Amino acid sequence: MKLVTAVIKPFKLDEVREALSHIGVQGMTVTEVKGFGRQKGHTELYRGAEYVMDFIAKTKLDIGVDDSQLDAVIEAITKAASTGKIGDGKIFITDMENAVRIRTGESGPGAL
Repeated sequence: MKLVTAVIKPFKLDEVREALSHIGVQGMTVTEVKGFGRQKGHTELYRGAEYVMDFIAKTKLDIGVDDSQLDAVIEAITKAASTGKIGDGKIFITDMENAVRIRTGESGPGAL
């Protein structure tokens, strides 16, 4: 099992969710986060004054997947979240030792 963590632009969330639903992903955790990468933030104008925005609003998705779904999940996120511009985000994959469904006590891939 793997834990896929994707950091994407907030307005791409619905497209990514739909793409993941089409390949059979049944759940995810979504968090609103702030951060920056290579773009190092940006400047914005507010009432005529220029402000430096060090941290950019992003959306973080955590998705537990079986190893057999990993490549399809990565491809779906990449295609749906891409705008072709800087700041599209990143996908991180980590090994997940176990998962437990609280309601039933089921563990392993069946708990996903």
